[in-house]
Amino acid sequence: MGKIIAIANQKGGVGKTTTTINLAASLAALEFRTLIIDADPQANATSGLGFNPKEVENSIYECMVDDIRPRDIIIETDFPNLDLLPSHIDLVGAEIEMINLPKREEKMKESLMDVKDMYDFIIIDCSPSLGLIVINSLTAADSVIVPVQCEYFALEGLGKLLNTIKIIQQRLNPALTIEGILLTMYDLRVRLSNQVVHEVTTHFKNMVFQTLIPRNIRLSESPSYGVPALAQDADSKGAISYLNLAREILVKNGKLGVDN
Repeated sequence: MGKIIAIANQKGGVGKTTTTINLAASLAALEFRTLIIDADPQANATSGLGFNPKEVENSIYECMVDDIRPRDIIIETDFPNLDLLPSHIDLVGAEIEMINLPKREEKMKESLMDVKDMYDFIIIDCSPSLGLIVINSLTAADSVIVPVQCEYFALEGLGKLLNTIKIIQQRLNPALTIEGILLTMYDLRVRLSNQVVHEVTTHFKNMVFQTLIPRNIRLSESPSYGVPALAQDADSKGAISYLNLAREILVKNGKLGVDN
């Protein structure tokens, strides 16, 4: 059975989609079968992998609302071991349509049982909100990665997200764990970046990943080419950082030796 990891933070612009695409691509490059689920109506993970969301006929939306099987609509990407369950704009309406459904918070979890044994890792790109789709994502997930940008107001809203995770652990998904807090957009030259790293690591200690994700032009550019940074420039600092993050997660989950 694959491990489902949600990438979540209700604050926008913290690097959720960048992390989803590049972490998944790194796990795939390390030869682990990986599926990206685009659970954001903006469909940035879908377009960031080179697909036009306007041409997507069926998405995670249809899986939750119309009971379409995920394995029937998964798209193979151009990268070995990496598949996509896409999104499109109709996902915006899913929360309204699901409001009266029984077990509405568990629709994604039920859908993903169809594919969980097909992959080593399933990475969910969550929207910047704490709505019903994000609650579905966290209910379906085994763990959650929380990206936090190394900028002013970095911790804004983080307490609210952690409280939401706690409520979901209590009421919907007792097995949910925090995979880690990921510091993104780090700039060694900027004092504020270093202050944020110190503040977050002091407060959250072992919950924080050792890997820091730097500000990097390849990470910013690669979505416009429809590829992960690893495919555009494998030697870039951004690509290397996400490979290091993937290895850190694999070691933590006992799937890779410390020396690998």
